[in-house]
Amino acid sequence: MLATDRTAFILKEIETHGSVSVVDLADRLQVSVMTIRRDLAELERAGLVRRVHGGAVNARGRSFEPPLLLRSSEKRESKALIGRMAAELVADGDSLALDIGTTTYELARNLVGRHNLTIITPSLHIANLLLNEPDITVIVTGGIVRRGEASLIGDLAVRAFKGLFVDRLFLGAGGVDSHAGVTEYNWDDALVKRAMTQSAKETILLADASKFERVAFASVAPLSAIHRLVTDKPPPPSLLEALRASQVIIHLPEEVDKKINAEEKETG
Repeated sequence: MLATDRTAFILKEIETHGSVSVVDLADRLQVSVMTIRRDLAELERAGLVRRVHGGAVNARGRSFEPPLLLRSSEKRESKALIGRMAAELVADGDSLALDIGTTTYELARNLVGRHNLTIITPSLHIANLLLNEPDITVIVTGGIVRRGEASLIGDLAVRAFKGLFVDRLFLGAGGVDSHAGVTEYNWDDALVKRAMTQSAKETILLADASKFERVAFASVAPLSAIHRLVTDKPPPPSLLEALRASQVIIHLPEEVDKKINAEEKETG
């Protein structure tokens, strides 16, 4: 198992249980105790965990954003699925705003080869992916580069959206909560996201189930500002009720949607 896969597993266990044991992790991951201790030491230096005797506990706060490399290794299949589903909502001739993040990057991958699209993005990763596409016009917002994230922030990035109006915005999120709405880890990124929502005719939120009922540091938008949610699993009851109250259309994988419809028919 690669080091990034181990650290993703360790963080998931801590997120779920609150703490982990060095001996238990070594046994489950089939590596040495020393390897786990080195992994925990790296995670502590990154501010993700706090080491205690025999293991580690969660050190994540609402304003702490896991590194992009680590986020890229988490929920890869779910993000790829959401990206494919979201691409089906794009029509040739559309003008699009693509948010930063690993899930929106998966959407961008599925737009390679598409025709007559205009895309504006504060993500240098997405711009680099699409810059040589012959039938896609790519607009980069400008702004200050966030190191490690390759996102563009600041007044230039915000102002870029104030003079433009796009057909669809594909928005990422740090958390989606029934009361707090859409939130993000970083205040500067949240400001750009707010400007993006105001420039879009339709806002489509891309979020896997791990984001549900989670509140990050900075508010982006209420659920009422979202038109569609593309996700991999049904939201929990409290969030589902709030989404329905805000008339958000939820897009689920076909097999999940069929199962829900069948269960509703049985209970109805």
